[in-house]
Amino acid sequence: MSNTLLLNADAQPMSLVPLSAIDWQSAIRYVWLDKARVLHEYEDWEVHSPSLTLKVPAVIILKEFMKPKSRVRFGRKWVFLRDNYTCQYCAKELTPTQCTIDHVMPVSKGGKTTWHNVVTACTDCNNNKGNNHKIRPKIEPEQPNYWLLASNRRKKEWQVPHESWLNYIDGHR
Repeated sequence: MSNTLLLNADAQPMSLVPLSAIDWQSAIRYVWLDKARVLHEYEDWEVHSPSLTLKVPAVIILKEFMKPKSRVRFGRKWVFLRDNYTCQYCAKELTPTQCTIDHVMPVSKGGKTTWHNVVTACTDCNNNKGNNHKIRPKIEPEQPNYWLLASNRRKKEWQVPHESWLNYIDGHR
């Protein structure tokens, strides 16, 4: 589990997909090397060296702005997020564990595993469709950009290790 939220110099997460969270050791290294400053600390979590005691950072901010990446790598969880965890055949809202990947053009008929050929499907629709390439999703799949996925991610509930994270990742605060 990553314990420290890493913010860019503009106080926005470096990334929402995946969330720019790093391990506490890296966070302390950023601060120690004067590349970041601490915005929030864990009140009840300290680390000790022979000569020093430090509170573990919950949120750090970079001192210099780094240009974020806008290209998204292909991955199952990003397909589900692109499709808003909704079956692209019956429009049923799904939980992450209910989501399956469906190849619009089945692999057995030459379909590839690419952004343009996979969609989120519920188990029933995926099984019913099977090898039938004539059944089409309601929306043709496209490669998303980072901003679309980030927007979709902001709409979902966040599980965070420290409440202060919500000030930076939840658009409502």
